Amino acid sequence: MNESILLIEDEQALRTTLSDRLRAERYIVDTAADGNEGFDKASNQPFDLVILDVMLPGRSGLDVCREIRAAGMATPIMILTVRNETVDKVVGLKLGADDYVTKPFEAAELLARVEVLLRRVPVHAGKGLHQFGAIRVDVRQAQVTRDGKPVYLTAREFQLLRYLIERPGATIPRDELLRSVWGYNAEMFTRTVDTHVFSLRQKIEENQKTPELILTVPGVGYKFVGRGKA
Repeated sequence: MNESILLIEDEQALRTTLSDRLRAERYIVDTAADGNEGFDKASNQPFDLVILDVMLPGRSGLDVCREIRAAGMATPIMILTVRNETVDKVVGLKLGADDYVTKPFEAAELLARVEVLLRRVPVHAGKGLHQFGAIRVDVRQAQVTRDGKPVYLTAREFQLLRYLIERPGATIPRDELLRSVWGYNAEMFTRTVDTHVFSLRQKIEENQKTPELILTVPGVGYKFVGRGKA
């Protein structure tokens, strides 16, 4: 399963180089060239990681970091700072960033740190095959298909789907999903769950406005009600 990364960097050459290198490692990469565009994408689309430059036009990287957290998003954030800017590093971490890399940096260092952040909540291999109407979920291969055609999920979307599938009929609170799928405890991040469920419904439900597989339990969380064979 390929993780999705949002790279917010205004320097075009670096943005192109980094995104190409990340794609070469089989990550799914989206980019933004300024803070406003970056925040819009980060708050409206599910990503497994945000790589965020501190010095951005429109809205600074530190502001973007603060507002992502204030919006209730738990997506891991790695900030890019310039050498010797200790204040940016400290402030960034206090605002909710998970790690930082200092410019200039070696691509190998950044890739290693990316891998560490993305592996904090590992996908455990399983053996189940689940069929729900046209939807087939292969846990071992981390693959989802509809009528035999691939349905492309991010790594976190697949983890979320698997967690729900393996607890059919049970109401799962948002805070439990945060702990088990994201590894976070703060209830302020519950919008992260809602955003990923919305995206997941777009991909697996026949009609996301009237979902039949993942139901909302108002004020609590979500329930998987698909009936299929494992």
